[in-house]
Amino acid sequence: MLQTPSGGAGPGAAAADSGLMSIGAVLNVLRDEFPDITISKIRFLESEGLVDPRRTPAGYRKFSAHDVERLGHVLRMQRDHYLPLKVIREHLDAMERGESVKLPALGRHRDGEAAPETSETPAAARIGRQELLAAAGIAEPQLDEWESYGLIAPLPDGAYDAEAVTVASLVVELGRFGIEPRHLRVMKAAADREAGLVDQVVAPLRRHRNPQTRAHAEARTKELAGLAVKLHAALVQTALGVRLP
Repeated sequence: MLQTPSGGAGPGAAAADSGLMSIGAVLNVLRDEFPDITISKIRFLESEGLVDPRRTPAGYRKFSAHDVERLGHVLRMQRDHYLPLKVIREHLDAMERGESVKLPALGRHRDGEAAPETSETPAAARIGRQELLAAAGIAEPQLDEWESYGLIAPLPDGAYDAEAVTVASLVVELGRFGIEPRHLRVMKAAADREAGLVDQVVAPLRRHRNPQTRAHAEARTKELAGLAVKLHAALVQTALGVRLP
């Protein structure tokens, strides 16, 4: 059995004895630890070879407990270690072959040591434009429109942060309720202001001469971002007079 990089039990444990699961059931299991997970992202990870569910004669996906556990490891390594999908796939495949492998540490190094050379971006997993279109189930004109509103933005080399899949999937879901991309500019503006506030708090840590202090800025940023997201959700729910499960 695969071991979680952070030492915790994978989310597949909850489904270990429940037999094969539909993609919707998998989504519910993973959401306990990964609230932003979507069906589109699960399909994208499948297309990238991270998981290989069975198919019924009608073509429906059926996931085993091992599949769910593996998805949990993939998402956890993206979230906690910022590893590209190619590296994650190679790492998990090696573990399943019984090889003794260490978790790659892209971009992480001790004081005075150079970061290991790699062709992958150490800061975050990335995907190409065509991969994003396929994962979100959208066409080029739609993505162009979303980019014009600032909802999604490519990196300098033309690739996208993997989180763009989540953004795109949510824009699609909101569109089903008649909320158009142009209506979402207010949300993007609010997110930018919140990010600016967090950045203002952690900026002194990032500029510090001590590498450990600079590294602490990353953890502080995640913590503040999580609190900001929770506060934003609470304020929206209070304004609407609803409570989400």
